[in-house]
Amino acid sequence: MSSNHLMQTYNRYPIELVSAEGVLVKDQNGKEYVDFLSGIAVTGFGHKHPVITEAVVKQLNQVWHTSNLFDSSGQKELALALSNASGLDKVFFSNSGTEANEAAIKFARKWGSGRYQIISALGGFHGRTYGALSATGQHKFWQGFYPLVHGFMSVPYGDIQALSAAITKETVAIMLEPIQGESGVIVPPAGYLKAVRELCDRHHILLILDEVQTGMGRTGKWFAHQWDEIRPDILTVAKGVANGLPLGATLCTDAVASAIKPGDHGSTFGGNPVSVAAANAVAGLITDDLLTSVLERGAYLKSKLKEASLPGIQSIRGLGLMAGIELKQGLSARLVAHQLQESGFLVGTSGNSVIRLLPPFTIGHSHIDGLTEAFGSVLAGYEAHGVAV
Repeated sequence: MSSNHLMQTYNRYPIELVSAEGVLVKDQNGKEYVDFLSGIAVTGFGHKHPVITEAVVKQLNQVWHTSNLFDSSGQKELALALSNASGLDKVFFSNSGTEANEAAIKFARKWGSGRYQIISALGGFHGRTYGALSATGQHKFWQGFYPLVHGFMSVPYGDIQALSAAITKETVAIMLEPIQGESGVIVPPAGYLKAVRELCDRHHILLILDEVQTGMGRTGKWFAHQWDEIRPDILTVAKGVANGLPLGATLCTDAVASAIKPGDHGSTFGGNPVSVAAANAVAGLITDDLLTSVLERGAYLKSKLKEASLPGIQSIRGLGLMAGIELKQGLSARLVAHQLQESGFLVGTSGNSVIRLLPPFTIGHSHIDGLTEAFGSVLAGYEAHGVAV
């Protein structure tokens, strides 16, 4: 079905996914694909996971929506699980990653009592609503939307000296992704996050970590910053938190939460009972064994791609089941992704040159073997036609 009524905010692929189970999805013509994208790091436990499905159906048969004017045992259960996993004290629920980040920005400024500047990183991505957009360190997302929100600046990612030099008496927080996802799975230098934590402590400013893409087990820990053995003051999650249903969460310390009073912030749909039921099921599935499995499968994925010595690949980076494959100059990531799609594999892209892999945690070795073979065939095709790879 064609339609002229949808806003053209995405360059959509010309297929419609109509059914899915586990790591497999089917389009409107019955063609089957292995999902290496997970809706961009959303369906970490695959499609139609029986435990999550059961929780959602049970909640649908009870109540779909009330209001945050009323108590919610489901929200309390999820807040406790997220608090236990993160070491943070309080949780605010919203509907998406950009909303979670908007809340983080508001909470930081309210805590700051007049301090307002937030320093983020070039290449970072925090969302498309105005506060989150202003924190996003990529000019391409700003075009046509000026003036942005006052009080934001970005410095090079991974550069602790640049961060230190940018701090002023107006600075209230530093806002970063532990791994930059949208920019191509950029992993910072070892020790960077720990140095940022120390910098924030020294200047009595907040550390906000955006784990919308990296959180909920994606890197082999509940949250990617835990690899550096630090704790932020504010943490944002979304995407994988409810395995496909809309939910965002902003976690913070008691010190930050104490600055927020009734009426300072809110959400009509945030913490919806059905989304929360799915998220509680997800939280129950994130076990030590699951996280170990994510690491094992991620290591297998990267080792297979490296061992294959595929032409056209510049580098492979990432952590756990979050991988960025940098293509050599002259190769189009979107075109390669389209050709992999034709071969039965759904992958993502970042910019013009990076293939982004964010498969479900249940992805099998055989699926990884199949992707590696398909990748090799696609890149060999370029070689055969005289394209330098």
